[in-house]
Amino acid sequence: MRKNIDKRMRDTCDSVPVRANLRTATTSFAASAVSDARETKCFYESIGFFLHVAFPSSEIFRCLSVRDSVLQGVLGADLVGFQTANYARHFRQTVSRILAYESLPKGIQVEGPVAPVSTGGEAEKEWSESAEGRKGKENGRFVDVGVFPMGIDVNSLREKQRYAGMKLIVGRDKLDETQGVRHKLEAFEHFLKANPEFQGKVVLIQVALQTTESNELAGGVSDVVARINAAFSTLTYQPVVFLHVQEVTFSQYLALLTVADAFMVTSLREGMALRTHEYVECQEERNRALILSEFTGTYSYSGFRSCFAVNPYDTRGTAKAIYQALTMSDEEAASRWQDLHNHVVTQIAQAFTTSFLTRCLRAHNEHASLSTDPSLVPSLDLPSLIPKYRHSTSRLIFVDLEGCLWVRDMSKSAMMEMFKSGKGPMVELPEATIRVLESMADDPKNEIWVLSGLPVKEALERLPERVPKVGIVAENGCFVKAREISNKSGGQSNGARWINMVANLDFAWKGPYVEILNYFTERTPGSFVEERGTSVVWRFWTGPPDSTAPIDDDATTTTNDMCSPPANTATSPSSDSHYSDRSWARRQAAEAQNHIFDSLGERFGLRIIPDQNSFLVLPDNISRSTAVGTILHPGGPACSPLGGGADVGDADYDGWWSSATVGSGAGRTSGTTGGRVSSAGESTLVLGIGGDEKLLRRLNELDDAETVSTSRRGTDARWKLDPREVLGVLGTLAQVR
Repeated sequence: MRKNIDKRMRDTCDSVPVRANLRTATTSFAASAVSDARETKCFYESIGFFLHVAFPSSEIFRCLSVRDSVLQGVLGADLVGFQTANYARHFRQTVSRILAYESLPKGIQVEGPVAPVSTGGEAEKEWSESAEGRKGKENGRFVDVGVFPMGIDVNSLREKQRYAGMKLIVGRDKLDETQGVRHKLEAFEHFLKANPEFQGKVVLIQVALQTTESNELAGGVSDVVARINAAFSTLTYQPVVFLHVQEVTFSQYLALLTVADAFMVTSLREGMALRTHEYVECQEERNRALILSEFTGTYSYSGFRSCFAVNPYDTRGTAKAIYQALTMSDEEAASRWQDLHNHVVTQIAQAFTTSFLTRCLRAHNEHASLSTDPSLVPSLDLPSLIPKYRHSTSRLIFVDLEGCLWVRDMSKSAMMEMFKSGKGPMVELPEATIRVLESMADDPKNEIWVLSGLPVKEALERLPERVPKVGIVAENGCFVKAREISNKSGGQSNGARWINMVANLDFAWKGPYVEILNYFTERTPGSFVEERGTSVVWRFWTGPPDSTAPIDDDATTTTNDMCSPPANTATSPSSDSHYSDRSWARRQAAEAQNHIFDSLGERFGLRIIPDQNSFLVLPDNISRSTAVGTILHPGGPACSPLGGGADVGDADYDGWWSSATVGSGAGRTSGTTGGRVSSAGESTLVLGIGGDEKLLRRLNELDDAETVSTSRRGTDARWKLDPREVLGVLGTLAQVR
């Protein structure tokens, strides 16, 4: 089949006269390539997608009727490349807003089929009943998003002949409206009027690249050229020389660049304007000025800040820039040109090609190694684990609370009971969970750590009262409470307290963030804000869950750790109003995430983690993985000489904390858990059970580690386990002595 596809592509390419039908051929190929990217991936080992033009903001892209299919097609690649950081940011925001995928600085976390936010009513019902909806899950995968500035082949330009000529300003653009040629001409006209001493001495040579007749008319260039020439021409002088690209060979164009006194680009929106690179390279002897629009991708790079930046909409400002470019001293011109040239010779075409292809292959290899098909991961073999568990001298066990030990009741009635009395199935741990934890903690060989996204209050505050020998990580690593260890001689416990792991972070974002959520809460029926110590959750949907999506155990699960609850707890939607209401709630959630990211996300370093019925916002450098790394760190807060009784602010504790802070990589060990008080040098078994793939990969680096994934997605864990079986497995292990 792959050979047939390749043959059809070659035949099609041979049969299309590219020069005559370039636009049609390009549009047709791009449309089919993007929409079929996911299917094409099964024939090609690695796919990289590079967009050589500007990517619009989400406000513009969301107007497209094919927005969902285009984005899904692009996300079929291993690597998506853009020319500037702004375009990459626009893409990440658009994906987050339209497809509700998690957007990270390095790329997009694709978690499987999600109903488009644009659907509703029968449309969403049809989607949920489709093959994709029934699929239920897809291997979790990560799509890298990178910035790769294009360049030119500098060596080929250096081989061209140099020319000498008259003093002039050169421009080379398409006559499309977005290229700003009309704005350039109007600025030049204003320059001649404001500086009459330059009339008859300065010529603007505008080379027009090929475009459609309709675009040329829309650009409105011809009338401006005629007006300027009529006003300032003489028998020996024509201020604007307008040439079509057919009238100028490439060698002649390079000659113009060589003798030009300025090169002018006034695009209203453009990616990398590589013609500016050509101009800079051709000016190696004369070192003249570059006038460049602020709205080009080229200007976003620091190497091009030595140009004369202009706003094309500001006619007077652009005219002033022309005057400055023509009258500056030779010393200033040489200094500006040197800065420009240093960038051009660094960001060349060969560097772009090498970096993009290298990153594409690396991304593919990383994704392939970290996203094992769940069907290839064996189910937990308890009989083979029990001997290793029995003969270990000590055991360090990490297990997720929500979705593994406890499937929370997220129904509206349970929420109302929690709000009224602070009790109910939403905040009270099941007795079965308590009994299993007690049995595991009573074994002196075991050290149990419960990992949760819940706040310290309510359920997690009551857990140590019932099971004091269990350590707890709350709010996805923001708070840690070490297990209480009794003093054998005096019978006294170490009085473990909650340790704030993020006390040194700035939480000024919470105030304006809650205000934004309150605005959307007023416009989304049934939604509410759940403010926690260091994070905030917005539950935008509290009605019946999707039949195709897992119930939201807790929106505070970290990346890749959203554990699916029992399948039989999902209820089927009963009416079209449910679909339309849920569709509205999802659209509101997408709008809220986009607004939060724009106004607060980058400034405060926040991370938005979307889920089916809610989304969580917390500091970007916080995760369960970093908390566990700190726990494993020699002298960490859970196993320091202070015995877990230290708290943030204690003098003895601050000395350690200054050298090992969350997010800095503190506590990352490799091959050993040495240094821990309770299990240093003795732990022969580290057992991790949960859905946080990042944490499981980290535990895999330790010796004698057994990792069990409950996420039902691609995993690097050694075993997989249905979340409904976790209590049974732990109960069996608790009986092993």
